[in-house]
Amino acid sequence: MTGLPVTRRRALAGIGAAVGAALVSVALPPLARAKDSLREYRLKATPDTARLVGPDGPETTIWAYNGSTPGPVIRARQGERIRVLFENALAQPSTIHWHGIRLPNAMDGVPFLTQAPVKPGETFAYEFDAQDAGTFWCHPHFNSSEQVAMGLAGALIVDEPAPPAVDRDVLWVIDDWRLTREGAIAPFDRPFHDMFHGGRFGNTVTVNGRIAGDAPVTSGERIRLRLVNVANARIFRLTFTGHRPWLAAIDGHPIPPRRFEEGQLIIAPGSRADLIIDMEGKPGERFSVIDDAPEGIRYSLADLTYGPAAEGPAGERSDPAIWAANPVAEPDLATATRLSLDMEGGAMSGLESALYKGEKLTGRELARNHGMAWSFNGVVHPPMTYGEPSHPMFTFKKGESVVLTVRNKTAFPHPVHLHGHTFRLLARNGKPAPDRPWQDTVLLPVDGEAEIAFVADNPGDWMLHCHILEHQKSGMMGYFKVA
Repeated sequence: MTGLPVTRRRALAGIGAAVGAALVSVALPPLARAKDSLREYRLKATPDTARLVGPDGPETTIWAYNGSTPGPVIRARQGERIRVLFENALAQPSTIHWHGIRLPNAMDGVPFLTQAPVKPGETFAYEFDAQDAGTFWCHPHFNSSEQVAMGLAGALIVDEPAPPAVDRDVLWVIDDWRLTREGAIAPFDRPFHDMFHGGRFGNTVTVNGRIAGDAPVTSGERIRLRLVNVANARIFRLTFTGHRPWLAAIDGHPIPPRRFEEGQLIIAPGSRADLIIDMEGKPGERFSVIDDAPEGIRYSLADLTYGPAAEGPAGERSDPAIWAANPVAEPDLATATRLSLDMEGGAMSGLESALYKGEKLTGRELARNHGMAWSFNGVVHPPMTYGEPSHPMFTFKKGESVVLTVRNKTAFPHPVHLHGHTFRLLARNGKPAPDRPWQDTVLLPVDGEAEIAFVADNPGDWMLHCHILEHQKSGMMGYFKVA
């Protein structure tokens, strides 16, 4: 098997078990006002190197934004305008998709659908207003299964006018990497296995581009921890030993803060979660943040390490409160158009037959002749990377309310992401969803069903796909049109 064999002990420390690298938490200081309400950034995608397994470990060749993985934080205040000049210094085309952001269609970054690919040596200017506050991110949508796996991802933070009262605002971009014994990114030589199964899983987990290490905290402080899952396929199942965080926002949108169900936070590829954590340990204590993967391998993301106590007595804190909602249009459920989207295919459950470019083909023909494994409503849509966007799955009038029931009829979980819009999660498996949160990515477990609702109020052609990037590449994607 390609990559480093991972034992339970090695999994808890990552490949660099003997290295003992320190975790670099990204603390977000207060943000000054922008001149003329405009934030300008430059992002350059280049080949580079990083020491993913610690400062004394081997250098890994990666692809990076501005020389780092994850890339620099793009940040603005709600209501400000963001302008990013993207330069592509890779040997292949690329784009940038602004995941979770409601923006003009031409700025969405989907090759051949919303823009031409940015060729090597070319630039492209992205510009949009930060309508919604919250935690978002960016990544390529050209050959994304490779480009994201090579390190192209970064956080996009939009500050609320009145953010929650915390002592520190901290960002963790969580990822996994498939590395060889030498610390190199493993070749992309198992495409069919990854496409037909659960995607490209790694054997090394990082936070902000580094393996497990210390995250210094102080007893009595309250932290806002922003989590962004940029992995190709890993669904993180996080346990904060010795602590009871509140989940306070999902995909950037606030909810009434609540404790995790069964003490575990599940965060799928593409998803984000904002936590409020009271640091209640004592000086000198250490508590691990653990990913409990279902295959029995446990990865340590970080150790919350308590330093000296803060001066003065700790004051009493009340439970955190929900902050102001974003200005998302509420769907009219009484008059909404009701549709369904069935996901089929992959290993074990299989795809008996489906339409591909207007021709009905067997699952075997789709796999052998076209590298396709999955379908939406019996149709396999060719990857947009190749300039064949097919026809829209649905067409809506601007302002139309939509209720979409998504069913997973496969043997693998799928996080389904909607571009250009934010939806209400109404129900799971027929049961009302707690707080009916606003989201842009919803995780469908095996045999799971989710009912989502949104207002199709953003004109253009919008991608809808599984955010396990190998599934997206092999048929589990399409687009809808808002006329």
